[in-house]
Amino acid sequence: MTTLTKQTLSHLDWLEAEAIHIMREVAGQCERPVLLFSGGKDSICMLRVAEKAFRPGKFPFPLMHIDTGHNYQEVIDFRDRRAAELGERLIVRSVEDSMKRGTVVLKSADESRNKHQAVTLLEAIAEFEFDCCIGGARRDEEKARAKERVMSFRDEFGSWDPKNQRPELWSLYNARVHKGENIRAFPISNWTEMDVWQYIEREKLELPSIYFSHQRDVVMRGGAMMPVNVQLASGEVLNVPKPGEEVISQTVRFRTVGDIPCTAPVLSDADTVEKIVIETATTTITERGATRLDDQTSEASMEQRKKEGYF
Repeated sequence: MTTLTKQTLSHLDWLEAEAIHIMREVAGQCERPVLLFSGGKDSICMLRVAEKAFRPGKFPFPLMHIDTGHNYQEVIDFRDRRAAELGERLIVRSVEDSMKRGTVVLKSADESRNKHQAVTLLEAIAEFEFDCCIGGARRDEEKARAKERVMSFRDEFGSWDPKNQRPELWSLYNARVHKGENIRAFPISNWTEMDVWQYIEREKLELPSIYFSHQRDVVMRGGAMMPVNVQLASGEVLNVPKPGEEVISQTVRFRTVGDIPCTAPVLSDADTVEKIVIETATTTITERGATRLDDQTSEASMEQRKKEGYF
């Protein structure tokens, strides 16, 4: 007599299985999808999900990063190395190229380029005729992102209307679009920041060094710690201290990584993934609430950017 053993999936197993299913739905329904990969922790998890969904074959889509030109060099170096290790095609399009074309115009030289990524992304979608961009956004990050469907529909202008989205009953996803329209697919929508770190810990995923505690010169600016005198590979130095600002050295790490002028670190001694998991479990501040200054310009800042084509 055969004894059947009942197996119960852990919550990480369930989330991973859902993400794999969504990625395969994109591959099955879309003609020209692309996976957005910045080198950040969420997109690193997305790469592992893609590996589990499609290996030993090649990914059925290229990787793409919209580079502001003001990203942390540690993250850019990791992005290039990880794509090369996987043997997958990496497309990089730059906000600086959009600035040269005149499609992006900054209000000031030190303005964050983060929101302007939307313009460059829409230009890249048109250039390659992508019909679906797979992104690592999560609903727990911010209230506008909580409104997103897993398959988020964008019209022919790249605009997102939260009131004009498709139902997803019984986890049935519709990624079909007319020419010029676009889908933004979010396989890890239902993950939390804690889920991401526990998945990184379980899968032993490598990360850029700035996610771990390190010494960095900072100033207090706009209610947050801002890293100062950050040097780019080009030699340009960002976030030069302003007159009257006191520069101090602090032990910090980054919870989320974006454009340098709008991404703040947090005080932390967590120098391992295990310590970060413990720290995440005890924090009372949301991931983007204290670290992304571009989200704090107004109550609707993220939603407005998404309507204009942002991730």
